[in-house]
Amino acid sequence: MEPLLYLVHRLPFPPNKGDKIRTYHLLRYLSRRYRVYLGTFADMQGDGVYADALREYCAEVKVIPLSPLLARARSTTGLLRGEPLTLSYYRSADLQRWCDRVTAEHRIGKAVTFSSMMTMYLDRPGAPELVADYCDVDSQKWAQYAQGRGWPASFIYGREARTLLAFERRMAARARACTFVTSAEVELFARLAPECSSRLYAIGNGVDSAFFSPQADRPSPYEDDELPIVFTGAMDYWPNIDAVTWFASEVMPRIVALRPQARFYIVGMNPAATVNALAGQHVVVTGKVADVRPYLQHARVAVAPLRVARGVQNKVFEAMAMARPVVVSSAVAQGIHAAPLSEFDIAGDAREFAYKVTALMEPSAGAEMGMRARQRVITDYGWDAQLARFGELLEGPPAARLSLAG
Repeated sequence: MEPLLYLVHRLPFPPNKGDKIRTYHLLRYLSRRYRVYLGTFADMQGDGVYADALREYCAEVKVIPLSPLLARARSTTGLLRGEPLTLSYYRSADLQRWCDRVTAEHRIGKAVTFSSMMTMYLDRPGAPELVADYCDVDSQKWAQYAQGRGWPASFIYGREARTLLAFERRMAARARACTFVTSAEVELFARLAPECSSRLYAIGNGVDSAFFSPQADRPSPYEDDELPIVFTGAMDYWPNIDAVTWFASEVMPRIVALRPQARFYIVGMNPAATVNALAGQHVVVTGKVADVRPYLQHARVAVAPLRVARGVQNKVFEAMAMARPVVVSSAVAQGIHAAPLSEFDIAGDAREFAYKVTALMEPSAGAEMGMRARQRVITDYGWDAQLARFGELLEGPPAARLSLAG
């Protein structure tokens, strides 16, 4: 098979969080069509052991250990370089040497990267032809962070947004194609980088609806007299931290006033200290769990109240696949192609969240929405259907590729 270079900013295994889910399934797809050379970072203690699991899909795997503490310190050199701190954070001379070696040794002519920062390893003459999966417009995430912070954080985040956007535009202009997870992200980047608009494409995420499916014999992790509301996600990620903190403090008191048996379950690995501090009579912080599916299946309602969100939230599709009613913020709703009020629901402020979550706690209302949600996932969100578009971008002529826009 033809060789292909695949560069990912975080080890794509195990597929237990948003970016890893997308990169893992993309790796599996690519490995059936190419001889894949994978370069990636391991930024969580113990993740390096998963390299062996990835060799099943790869001709060669290069894993660079990355200490977040040291990388944050190193990223400050970006201020001196006049470049995005993100690039300094992920810059590795070792990975660059490996990329140059395998590209020359195996005559690699094509590359796929995930997240804009990984394109820096192909920012040189003679680099393989690139399909860059930006997934989200990362620069605008920093712009959103800047709006909600005081000085000096607002200055640093604002600078990162400007410098990273300039880099994203330059590398997108050099790529054969640049992909995003939603049409909304495509439209946003096209406004920010109009010179790149002809090479931008939307390729959505999928969900394994066979794995995420309700089973009658799956035991509940909840107490019999509880009315559980669940949020799932990595709990060291700032938008998730902000979301559960807001929901616990602003929404839960309104829900408990109407339904005293309501409990908010925050389910996910690495809860930050501020998340652990939320635990109390009506809030439960589980930390990492062996299997998230029981928490989804037996919840009355799943919520995604993120106030800062880009692209698609896999947690929403997983809950929908488990036939659960989901209430999301308007920021999250932009990445969901389903029928509001029927297959999921949207809430704006705390009062509306409380009202809609409480209404869906009624078993009949929740079950009806959940069944419609699962059918939507089965129909439209299979991984193979979504990722087949990458094959067209890598192989197809320009006329075929143009049909994928939007």
